[in-house]
Parts: sequence; C-alpha cells; structure tokens
Amino acid sequence: MIQAFGLTSNPRKELPPAVDDVSFEARAGRVTALLGASGAGKTTVLRLMLELQRGRGLTHFRGRPLHRIAHPSREVGVLLGDVPGHPARTVRGHLRMLCAAAGVPVRRADEVLEAAGLAHLRDERLGTLSRGMDRRLGLACALVPDPHTLVFDDPACALSVPDARQLRDALRAHAAQGGTVLFSTSDPKEAARSADHVVTLERGRVVADQEAAEFSRTRLRPRVAVRSPHAARLAALVAKEARTARRSVEVVREGGNRLAVYGSTCADVGETAFRHGILVHQLADEVGDMGPGTGATPAVLHQGPREASDERAQGAGTSSASSTPSTPSTSSTSSTPSTPPAGSPAPHAGTAQPHPDTRPLGGPRRAPSTEGGHDGPAAGTALHRTPGPRHAPIPARHPRGAESAVPDAGPCRTPRPFGVLPPGPATRGRAAVTLPPPISVRSAPSPLRPLRYELRRATGVGTGFVVGALVLVVSAATAVVLARIGHTPQPRLLAAWPRELPLPPAALGAGLLGALAFGDEFRHPALAADRGTVPRRMGLLTAKLLVSAAVALLLAALTVGCDAEVLRLFYGPEVSEVPADWPALGAGWLGLVVGCAWSGVLAAGIFRSTTAGLAAVVAVPVVVVPLVQKVWEGPSVRTAAGLPLRVREVLLTQWPFGGERYVVEVLTLVAQPVGGAMTLSLTALLCAYLLMTLRSRAR
Repeated sequence: MIQAFGLTSNPRKELPPAVDDVSFEARAGRVTALLGASGAGKTTVLRLMLELQRGRGLTHFRGRPLHRIAHPSREVGVLLGDVPGHPARTVRGHLRMLCAAAGVPVRRADEVLEAAGLAHLRDERLGTLSRGMDRRLGLACALVPDPHTLVFDDPACALSVPDARQLRDALRAHAAQGGTVLFSTSDPKEAARSADHVVTLERGRVVADQEAAEFSRTRLRPRVAVRSPHAARLAALVAKEARTARRSVEVVREGGNRLAVYGSTCADVGETAFRHGILVHQLADEVGDMGPGTGATPAVLHQGPREASDERAQGAGTSSASSTPSTPSTSSTSSTPSTPPAGSPAPHAGTAQPHPDTRPLGGPRRAPSTEGGHDGPAAGTALHRTPGPRHAPIPARHPRGAESAVPDAGPCRTPRPFGVLPPGPATRGRAAVTLPPPISVRSAPSPLRPLRYELRRATGVGTGFVVGALVLVVSAATAVVLARIGHTPQPRLLAAWPRELPLPPAALGAGLLGALAFGDEFRHPALAADRGTVPRRMGLLTAKLLVSAAVALLLAALTVGCDAEVLRLFYGPEVSEVPADWPALGAGWLGLVVGCAWSGVLAAGIFRSTTAGLAAVVAVPVVVVPLVQKVWEGPSVRTAAGLPLRVREVLLTQWPFGGERYVVEVLTLVAQPVGGAMTLSLTALLCAYLLMTLRSRAR
C-alpha cells in the first residue's frame, strides 16, 4: 500500500511549484492510475514519492518511507522512462547483473525473461530493442527482486496495441497476487481501461480521486464509431430519424469518412444505413473522452425530451458494456477515436450506469474481489504463477467495510493465494500472461554480492577487453620505437615508458578502466532507479577497487611480458633481459598501475564522470608529483635516507619467506616523490569519497 501525504515540489524561481499538496492512497491488490495532461505534475509526483527530487511531503510504502527500507529495490520496482542500461549489454547480461545487485539467485534472470516474453531476445543488445521490447525489459527489471510495489511512469506511451495490452495484463496480474501497482498516464481511456482507481491531477493538484466506475460515469461517454464513404448522408439520416422519434442523439464528424454517434446504438445506426442502402465499413461501440482537448465539431445535434434522453442513453451504455473500449463489436477495424467537443452536453447521471456483472467502459467481465468490494483483475486474462514457499505470512482478505487486522510489514511482498481465471469473451484466445515465481529464500547480506555485481558489470560489455588490447598494441609499438632510437633505460624500455610522457600506456589504460568502473554507473544508471543516483556504499566501492586492482595487475603483467617478447623478436634476447633489481622495480611498476586504477575509480565516483576520473589520473604525475618533489627537495625538509636500515632495526624478527624485504621495498617506494604523490592523491580522493558518502546518508 502506498500513502502519499502533502507532496509539494520546491518552487522554481518565481513560478509556482509543479506539485502542490498532493495526497492519495494506492491500495494493495489494486491498480491505481495517476491521470493528468502533459505538465500536470505526474512525473514530479512519482519522483517525489521515490525521493528522487527534493520537496516537501511524505510517502509511506507499507508504513515506511523509502529511505527507511534497507533494500528499496525489494519493496518498489521502478520504471521511469527507458531502461537505464548500457546499450552494448545483452538483455540476459543486464538482468544477471541486476540479480547480483539485488542478491537473488541468477536463475531469476531466466524466469523474468520467460515471464516478459523476452526469452528469444536474451542475446540482443539493449540498444537494438524496439519501444515495446524496451518496456517489456523494464517490467522484467522491476520484477527481478520480486517487489511488492510497481511504480511506472506512462508505461503504455507510444506502444502498439498488443504490447500495451500485454503490459496492462502483466500489471493486473501483479496486483492480483497482492501487490500494489501505480502508473501514470495522460489518456483517460487508458486509465479507465487499466485501473481500479483513478487519481486525476490538474496543474499540480488533485482534482478527483475516484473509483474506476465512478470515473467512467463522470468522465467518459459511450458512443458508436461509424466509418462510411457516405458519412455526411448517413449523419443527416441518423439525425432526421432521431428528430422524428424525439430522441436525443448527437452526431459528430471526426474528419474524413468517420462519424461518432452519441446517444444511439450500433443496431439503430446499422438499421438506418441498411434501410437507405448506405455502405458501412465500420460499426463499433467505443468510449469517448469528456475532457478538454478535442477538436471535433458536431455535425448534427438534436435534443429531445429528458425522458427519452435518459432511456436512449441507458440503452447506449448497456450496449457499450459488451465490448472493450477500443475494440469494435463487429469484425471491422477500429482506429483511435477523437473526443467530442468540450462544450457538448454531458450525459445524465444514468447514462453510463454499468451492469452489475460487467466492467465499466465495456471491459471484459472480472472476477469479484472481497477486499472492500473492489473489482479484481480482468477475468479474460489467464494468469499463472508457480507455487512455492513464501517468505512471509499471507494476510487475510476482509469484506467491505472491515479493517484489516494484519498490518503490512517488511519490504518483502506478501501475495495472496491465486488461481487460474477462466478466459472471458473479450480476451479468449489471447496469450496467457505469466509472472515469475516468487523468491522463496533471499540471500543474506554478503560481501560477495557487490563483488559478483562488479564482475558481471565489467565483463558484460567489451569496453574493457578493447581497452586492454589497445594498450598492449600501443605499448609494444612504443617499446619497439624506443629500442630503435636508443638511450632508454632497460626498465623503462620494458614498460614502454618514454621520458617525455608522464605515464606509460599501461598506467593510462588502467586509469581509464578504473574511471569507467564508476563513470558507466552514472552514464547508464542501472542501480539508480529507486535511489536517484548511484549509491555511494563502501561495499560497492570496495568491490570496484578490488576488481580494478586485479585488472590493473593483469594488464601490467601482460604489458611487460608482451613488450619483452616483441623486443626479443625484433632485436634479440640481449635487449629483453630482466634487470637485476627486478623485485623493487616490479613492485614499483605494479604499485604505479594499481594506483592509477584506484585514482580513476575514486575520482569518477566523486565527480560522477569518466572524463574527470581520467583527468585525475593524469593530474597525479603532471601536477601532484612536481609539487611533492619540490617540497621534498626543499632545504627545510628532512630526507628519508637510511630508511631501509632503520626498518630492519625495527623489524627485529625475521619474517617467513623474507617478508621484511618486501615491506622495506614498499616503504622505499612510498618515500620517493612519485610514490608519495600517488599515496597523497589516493588518500585525498578516498577522504573526499567518504565525506560525500556520509553527507548522502545524513540526508
């Protein structure tokens, strides 16, 4: 259950706030629509609810605000806009990465793929998906942690009719399992067709909070859609017969050969066309919008006595209840209808009274629900869910007027028992909508979870492999050129490090890979849907530092080995000889490459940019090292001469395998200007990262 209290956005300069004192409820087991025209504040309301935007007010998800929930993704599944993912990542790889982030078994990716109908696209790249497939993937991403609540922003926008229908059925299936569904839309017919409850916004305020039946009666209006090559003649004949019978009928020309007849039925219009020999291409019951924004002009309007109007309007409402709002009752094809003019007369209160066993707006018959007497999911959709052990008790359903004695508790969903509903006439033959099975056992918090996520993130795209291959090629070519020119020391020759460059290619490549570790998170924020930005957590930072260090070590070793083999191939074994003091040189080389990688990770995490991370890597030898070296060589600074001897004096005992020697070499590297500059830079970046982490948690 969602409870929003007084949501108000911050004012923009001299403009009023986009959302002002919005309060409503979205109950569990039901689909709630947030309806409003473009600019009404729907997206702002959702962002305020999810704490993605600053403002006033409070939103409770089953009694707790989002920042008080330990694992928000397990409570709320979010889709705002397109799926936030790297366009080069595969569909299955993206879902497996999200499984690792949520701490659920990796097989969950295949389950949600099957449920969303994307099993045949598991190896497709995200950048190649169509709009409909992208929305299906968004639903699959939201369902990965098995959340209790789904929050979507205009999910059916720009979708085809089959894709919109399947998405609508999936949302209803989730609500039927006891979950809460909230979505925004600007189409009144979509809201009435898909939701059980409609909250209408206008200029950032709630102007109506209605059940779907009440919304349909007051906002929507049944009509007969007619398409004929003799539309003008048919309109005149229908109006003439209405005047003769003293019935209230309104005929609206919608452009071309299309008519909209209000206050009549398909039978009456069809009989009129048949008697006068008029060819009809389409004859269907539809629902028109009573709201503003219509551009249609009435062709003929006739008002009869009030009694006749009520009688004919009730007949029209009954006939429209036999088919879906956008589905014609005949075999003809129906296009999206236009709406009647804003100034057209509204029907009487009894115009669209639904039949007790039919859905308002002519939707398919739905199975009754016992929670407050509200409508349940569409009976025409076969919904299946694999049974399994649940992780929380199942709350009881209560009759109308009774308050639930079992409070909602915990971020895990507590769905109710669910069976297969028989197909209805409106959706018989349609493919069944399946939901992934519930997650019976959730993994406990583990330090390996962010590490698994980071490994899948790093290996899911080919950027790291391309950068590594490019570094090896450039490094080998540079080593060959330096050996040809001469005057380059052997250690620098093996590292392909000219004196004119501040860093070798391997160190720059390691820094770029480290910067991408956080930079891609902000460019394609797969983790930020329910948090607003990439979470600065120590577990995630530790995983990125470990993976970047491992990649940097591998890249450093491959670079030296590749350079040595290329030099041996071109110039013989004497050029590729290993120096005598290789342990100290090797430790310094590995420390330089790992330090560059860590600088890229920390800087990109602080400045939220890959470019900033790489700039910080280059700034260490270009800016920091000269400053440290200038201070180090000043007359008032004591030197660290004799440091190895003093370390040996401190380490009185001998370490196994000569461990004290490696400690001495590390300290010697730190005491050098380059090592000191790198250590200083890493310390400053780490402190800045920790400070920003504490600030974000304090909010």
